[in-house]
Amino acid sequence: MIGSSPDIRVSLSEAARQSQPELPTAGHPPLPHMTSASTTKTVPPTQKFHAYPWWSPRFWHGMPLRVWLPLVAEHHARASLTRWGLMATITAAAAFNSTAEALSNARFRRRLQSPPSTPPPLFIIGHWRSGTTLLHELLMLDDRFCCPNTYQCFAPGHFLLTESFMTAAIGWMIPSKRPMDDVAAGWDRPQEDEFALMNMGAPSPYRRMAFPVTSPDVPVALDVTGLAPADLVRWQGTLRRFLGMLAVADPRRPVLKSPPHTARVGVLAGMFPEARFLHVVRDPFVVFSSTMRLWRSLHDVQGLQVDPGDRLERYVFAAFEEMYAAFDRDRATIPEGRLHEIRYEDLVADPVGRLAEAYERLGLEDFARVRGPLEDHARSMKRYRTNTYSHDPRIVAEVARRWRPFIDRYGYEVP
Repeated sequence: MIGSSPDIRVSLSEAARQSQPELPTAGHPPLPHMTSASTTKTVPPTQKFHAYPWWSPRFWHGMPLRVWLPLVAEHHARASLTRWGLMATITAAAAFNSTAEALSNARFRRRLQSPPSTPPPLFIIGHWRSGTTLLHELLMLDDRFCCPNTYQCFAPGHFLLTESFMTAAIGWMIPSKRPMDDVAAGWDRPQEDEFALMNMGAPSPYRRMAFPVTSPDVPVALDVTGLAPADLVRWQGTLRRFLGMLAVADPRRPVLKSPPHTARVGVLAGMFPEARFLHVVRDPFVVFSSTMRLWRSLHDVQGLQVDPGDRLERYVFAAFEEMYAAFDRDRATIPEGRLHEIRYEDLVADPVGRLAEAYERLGLEDFARVRGPLEDHARSMKRYRTNTYSHDPRIVAEVARRWRPFIDRYGYEVP
């Protein structure tokens, strides 16, 4: 959370109007017995993030040499002195990944050439910290769906070969919670496919996390229509290959949650004409503060450069604006019944009702089979504490000015 002021405060007393906590990610089965200790907590700027031990793997530990070395060269190996040990371990891991990837490709070549046919993907989209994790968790209560887990996105090149024994061998290395909040972490947790695309070598804005100091202040490869034609083809091919590998592992309908896909709806709809998009939005004044904290925490634990954070505010504003400029451009091209939108505040207030509406609008069918588990989960949600966010008046004014179209479209108010 950025600088706060006691007289500019978001009220949380009106039926979760502004900011219920984002719930821990869950896969199969649901976690109905979680207590309020699992809720997301707002941490003051002076408080440290959750500990992330030096021995815990970073995203980059899942890259093969063909992806890792060009990333280092792009930034002229300008890592901070305190991160050179991390650089060495990533390079060693990259050599392992390259070998394992070659073995996996040989072992599964025939199956990957003709992967199982699966229903079209369901994409959960929305800005970071808007509730995509909660929505993902709720949809995973439907056993007709599957999603990529953390290990599959961490080591996309060889998870088909190594997942079972590697997750058993290195499970202890993963902290129990994410650094930025109290959301549970683990190799088997649902994860963003953007990390898989990045580690497979596709253009991605997430590469910025490795070298935040020498990266630009604007996102790269967020709106993929701005890529060179060859890079766009490579990005599309990478996504198709990852989905093929997921289908080999689990042929159910994939549910992909990735905030960057919000800026790619048009491209994704062209690739998967029958795909569905479920878009969640949240109060932008809460989203800004939470997103600042998200990137600070990720730079702190994932970055190979010590980031003073003096350019982060510009990046957050630029990424939001590019994301929703692209989304507003593309949404008109999506056929009726392919895109549905939910306000996070409404989802928290009535998760069963909002999901029933989404199933109907998107033609997902057979909501009755998941109503019971959703109702059980909704009851557990009532035990969660709410957060209180304070805002810098300067930031309130800037968000109100720069994100006004979003505020007006979705009916939010300036605090």
